[in-house]
Amino acid sequence: MSTLAVALTGNPNTGKSTIFNELTGARQKIGNWPGVTVDKKVGYVNHNDRAISIVDLPGTYSISARSPEEKIVIDYLMNNKLDLVMDVVDSSNLERNLFLTVQLLEQGVPLLIDLNMQDEASAHGIHVDMKKLEELLGMPVVETVGRSSKSTKKLLDVFTSTVMSQYHPSELLEEHIAKIKEIRQNAASASAAEEAVIEARYAFIDRIMSEAVTMDNAGLTKSEKIDKVLANGVLALPIFLAIMYGVFQITFEWIGQPLADALDGLINEDFIEFAKEALEGMGVADWMVSLVTDGIIAGVGAVLTFVPLIFVLFFCLSFLDGTGYMARIAFITDPIMRRCGLTGKGIMPLMMAHGCAVPAVMGARALDSEKDRLVSILVTPFLTCGAKLPIMALFAAMFFPDNAGDVVFGMYIIGVVMAIVAAKILGATAFKGEGSTFLLELPPYRMPDMKTVLLETWDKGKGYLIKAGTIIFAASVLLWVMSNYNFSGPCEIDESILATLGSWMSTLFVFHGFATWEAGAALLSGIMAKETVVATMGVLYGAAEVSTEADEALEAAKTMLGTGMATSFTTLSAFAFMVFSQLYTPCVTALGTIKKETNSWKWMGFSAVYMFAIAWVVSLIVYQGGRLMGF
Repeated sequence: MSTLAVALTGNPNTGKSTIFNELTGARQKIGNWPGVTVDKKVGYVNHNDRAISIVDLPGTYSISARSPEEKIVIDYLMNNKLDLVMDVVDSSNLERNLFLTVQLLEQGVPLLIDLNMQDEASAHGIHVDMKKLEELLGMPVVETVGRSSKSTKKLLDVFTSTVMSQYHPSELLEEHIAKIKEIRQNAASASAAEEAVIEARYAFIDRIMSEAVTMDNAGLTKSEKIDKVLANGVLALPIFLAIMYGVFQITFEWIGQPLADALDGLINEDFIEFAKEALEGMGVADWMVSLVTDGIIAGVGAVLTFVPLIFVLFFCLSFLDGTGYMARIAFITDPIMRRCGLTGKGIMPLMMAHGCAVPAVMGARALDSEKDRLVSILVTPFLTCGAKLPIMALFAAMFFPDNAGDVVFGMYIIGVVMAIVAAKILGATAFKGEGSTFLLELPPYRMPDMKTVLLETWDKGKGYLIKAGTIIFAASVLLWVMSNYNFSGPCEIDESILATLGSWMSTLFVFHGFATWEAGAALLSGIMAKETVVATMGVLYGAAEVSTEADEALEAAKTMLGTGMATSFTTLSAFAFMVFSQLYTPCVTALGTIKKETNSWKWMGFSAVYMFAIAWVVSLIVYQGGRLMGF
């Protein structure tokens, strides 16, 4: 017997993905739709001796083909042979949800209509007559409570027993479809036709609502009462900042960082020592031992130590999204973000970038328009991530001991300002004429479905682990070879390919005040991972044990002050170096994520080159401007 092909469609926040996760569990394949970065979710389940394939289509409010999600939905439904298309509607927001339903029916797509969130509809005093709705549309209607496993599992019986060929549009629906065709044929212009079509759809929906839905006066809902505080014009922004502060504390202080530190010790101390002893015991050549331990394990370990941070951060954000608060964040910050060339939904990637650019780049997929996604992806790496902080902390402690905190804070400000300026410039040049949409629904507050939260966390974290890990693996091997060999064979690091390349690169900084091969080599290593700038400086200046932890910067500074680094920089050239490190090319992990999220080598290359160019120009202005002012 052939596999039953089912597609789920509906508006965002209707519980569609919760139903999909409940039905398929871990039996999912997550990827991207061809040519775009929107998630493609396909799940599999067996029921009543029947194999069922379920596709969770992107949530969308219409199928006017204005956004990637809308194009995906209509193209998939029109070009694939499906046994069943289930339209998941929020029973508590039926009038809005039926707009997509009517559009799909106009296109001749037979629908199984699922009245989800029946519990919330009842709490709002809304009662839908299923039989009447089925009669008015001519399509089968079921009801569910998406977060109820028992309710959702009954859908499998519906899938295997429903034969859509037995259902046909009602007479009322056929009249509506005929009216739409007549409007399109007789309208004076395309815009006039679209306006008249929208009016006709809402008139049709009003007819359905009047006959199939009754409403009681239930007063203010729970969500409306909560929004009086959380979305209050005065308190909204402070509450948002407090919540985000809590998220970052959980991620980078209380849970994520302790786990990362423990994993770092396990990999870079215990496992490396174990691997070294094992390889030496087997008589493996010294160069191979070094490659495996200092190159592969240390390099890949640098990525693995970020994994707890990524998973904890994504868990917190998925949990917040499940509560309905994430939509409020976009609403609260939209007026501010508009001035930066983005919409309110762009705030979350920017916030995440202060932790790590990788989840920030991945978080841009939540934005509606392709313009907003690309602009966000291209500007978030300017911000000060956790890996840049050790560079800033070390240089500030060494060269600005009396004002170290102010200087580091200044780097954060420079990153934010540059991200804003770049967003405005990109919006006016590379993406000129591409409008930013901001269609936002404020879903009701609810306790998140933990299965959905955990699956989303795993999907996003797994993508980081696989993609970033493979890139870092290759980069680690390359960096080891470059720092241990020249074209004549094995050598000391100051005669290596890395030193040669560092010397070549240093010529770019003749007018920046840090034209040394050590600085050039450190910046090159920073493209692999920003925190390696500090480690490389330590090795090149003969202080290999220098810490790369930001909170140990004072000790690191004392160590480095006894080396040649103290005389290689002036306070002005050190500041220019910090500015360059703040703004230049993202690390290979972030570049690989940009490639994955944009599905384009072009945008990855553009990001690498344009950020390097901006960093070069800004740090040059800082150094030469400082000299003119007498610093």
